[in-house]
This record gives sequence, structure tokens and C-alpha cells, in this order.
Amino acid sequence: MTSLVFASNNPYKIEEIRVILGPDFHLSGLESLHINEDIPEPYQTLEENALAKARYVYEKCNFPCFADDTGLEVKALHGEPGVLSARYAGPDKNSEANMQKLLHQMRNISDRRARFRTVIAYIDKDGEFLFEGRANGHIGQHACGEAGFGYDPIFIPDGYDLTFAQMDAALKNTISHRQAAVTKLTAFLKHKFST
Repeated sequence: MTSLVFASNNPYKIEEIRVILGPDFHLSGLESLHINEDIPEPYQTLEENALAKARYVYEKCNFPCFADDTGLEVKALHGEPGVLSARYAGPDKNSEANMQKLLHQMRNISDRRARFRTVIAYIDKDGEFLFEGRANGHIGQHACGEAGFGYDPIFIPDGYDLTFAQMDAALKNTISHRQAAVTKLTAFLKHKFST
């Protein structure tokens, strides 16, 4: 079994990725390294932020690790909230406030197309690697559903009438942006560690 560190203290994200990775991998979060601080995300792209977080953890533990950065990009808002998704309504990362601000921004907009984009940065002794996943969809008129986290209650993926927050985890994990990125990471890791 391959052990990996995921640069996150978010239990929902850790569990979501643990399920996607499957039984061939043992996944630990930052709590296993006693890293409790928020790792800075000062950059203007998801790629730079994911790499910064992965480098921060790798320098501390010298152990194969990965980090992700995810943004919700709304077409009519020129890609907002994008890299600022977690802090859209302020620095305290309040998901409810973020959703309400976005719904307010969209109140008179008919083109509600949006996409989630996740970038994963993986680092080990052989170098740095990036993997991207996307989920296309649109922003609902109001929040629906209790599952998931972040903007899940207002994001409706293409081909569905449910928000991510109305889906059970198994369904969401087959179509989400994070799943797409983790699937690419998993394929890379399985190839890497089987050779």
C-alpha cells in the first residue's frame, strides 16, 4: 500500500479523495504531520497555489504529498470567483456567505454557465507534477441540498437536475472536478509505483 500526504485539514475533502483513490493508497491529512496552520495561497492561479501548498508540506516532511486548489469559474462573471472561491465573501472562508454573494451577483444574469476546476500538484523525490479536472454546469437560482461543501448547493452539473449537494457521495464522486483530477493522479501513481 502506497502512503501519501494530502495537504489539507478539511475532513470532507480528505474523505472524498480517500474514497476516489481506493484501497491501494493510505491517505493522511495534515493532522498526521501536526500541521494545523492555514498554508498561504497568495497566487493568482490554481496551479501556483496548489504547487505552493505541496512544496510547503514536502519541505516539512520530505514524503510524497499532494495539494489541490479548486475554483468555481462563472462565465458571465469573467471567471469569478475563481482562485478566490474560498474567500469570495471575505477572509474567513464562510461557505454560506460565499454562496449568497455569488447568487446576489447572478441575480439579473440569465447566462448561468459555470465550471468547477481542480488542480492537483503532486511532489516526490522525482519532481513536481500537475493534474487538472473539470466539471461543467450552471449556477442554480437558490441553494438546494445538504451534502457536500462549499458551492455544492448551487452548482448543477451538466446532464443532471440535481446540485452536487443533492447527490449522494457515490454519484458526485463519478462526475466531479476533484474526481477527474484525482483519477489522473491515481493513474499516474499506479503506473509510477508498479514499475
